[in-house]
Amino acid sequence: MVLPAKIFEIKEEADLGLIVHKLKNFREEEAYQEENGETVELVTEILDLKLEEDSVAGVFSMDFVRRRYYRRKLVEAPVTEEAPFWIKRFKERAFMIVLAPSVARGVKKLLTSHVANKLSKVLFIKPKAIVEVRISHETLTELHESNPQGTKLIWFDEVDLPGVEKLCLAGSDLVDTQLYQDYLEHGKIWYVVFEAQKRGIVVGITRNCVVTLFSKSTTDELVDYVLEDLLTLIE
Repeated sequence: MVLPAKIFEIKEEADLGLIVHKLKNFREEEAYQEENGETVELVTEILDLKLEEDSVAGVFSMDFVRRRYYRRKLVEAPVTEEAPFWIKRFKERAFMIVLAPSVARGVKKLLTSHVANKLSKVLFIKPKAIVEVRISHETLTELHESNPQGTKLIWFDEVDLPGVEKLCLAGSDLVDTQLYQDYLEHGKIWYVVFEAQKRGIVVGITRNCVVTLFSKSTTDELVDYVLEDLLTLIE
């Protein structure tokens, strides 16, 4: 099963005990009237909240209405998506990991960003207290070139070739190819898929810190990789 997650940073002072206090009773309800006239309650809340020594874990649960066609008619159905999250201190900084739900790609991106924005307002009464983080092009380049045999895929963006937005290379020994060197001269590495040797897992990382675990592994293994390996790469 593919496991994607996104990393954010909390820019305000983050007292973990106070964070738990503010989140433990968080619940919002919204009445939604369906096209058939029926009203349903859509709930957003935090579940399974727990405080450990240097981290907070919980599940962001959100109801929304999904529309689909059934026998040429538009059918509305309330659904619940859950996004587990972790808030972790690391070298005098505080990061939040949000695990994307198993839904369409666009919804994954929307929900992970929604979690960050919502918790920013709940915890700090303002937006932009929880922001995206970055891994530099240089760091991703070094990550690939330190073990080119383990690289599976590289995407380049910010390409300066007219009419070309992105470039892609796949295969082993990419660092030894002239094409790889040419692409480096004309673009920056946006996304790299590689094998993390010491863990024996295949992961993909973007510059804006979306990490995807492609190996057959558990959520705990993904979180361990982020906490122990990935956070050291963030600018």
